[in-house]
Amino acid sequence: MRASETRRQIVEAADRLFYEQGFEATSFADIAADVGLSRGNFYYHFKTKDEILDAVIALRLANTRAMLEAWEQDASAPADRIRRFVHILVMNRAKIMAHGCPVGTLCNELAKLNHAAKGDAARLFGLFRDWLGRQFAKLGREAEADALALHLLMRSQGVATLATAFGDETFIRREVDDMEAWLYAQCPAASNPDARQSA
Repeated sequence: MRASETRRQIVEAADRLFYEQGFEATSFADIAADVGLSRGNFYYHFKTKDEILDAVIALRLANTRAMLEAWEQDASAPADRIRRFVHILVMNRAKIMAHGCPVGTLCNELAKLNHAAKGDAARLFGLFRDWLGRQFAKLGREAEADALALHLLMRSQGVATLATAFGDETFIRREVDDMEAWLYAQCPAASNPDARQSA
């Protein structure tokens, strides 16, 4: 196997394990075992767990950018793009109920550890904040775009946290429906099918 492919497998395994077990609770041995590498081969690619964390954050940033770009291409109306963000909660409900939001849990853990990478992890939220803000601006809410983006981020994080605590799928679906109603209340023109197509 090529070195680049092995490194990719290590980072993807670490990404999943950091999410499911937590960064601090995941050891080199856990990741090596998951990939099927000896410790010696593992250290050829990464010398410290912080190096792996940096690679995991970089992977998540790249994947998030790709997802946001896909939403831009798949939906022409800004309100429909925002709905894609809201519906992450439904699409990933099983994982969220089991482990929480992957962005929120990582940011919270690194903040508690006062880890040097906590700012880098927060850039994941920054990507969503900036993207949502642009969508609200396109809906004619330029002055409040950032505040609306932060409100929706806050709301989705609250739903994810309570979904993890209670394991209630009905709650997730109800809150997603309510967030959609809120979205259209903020941008009344977006609830008009003709306006949405011309947006």
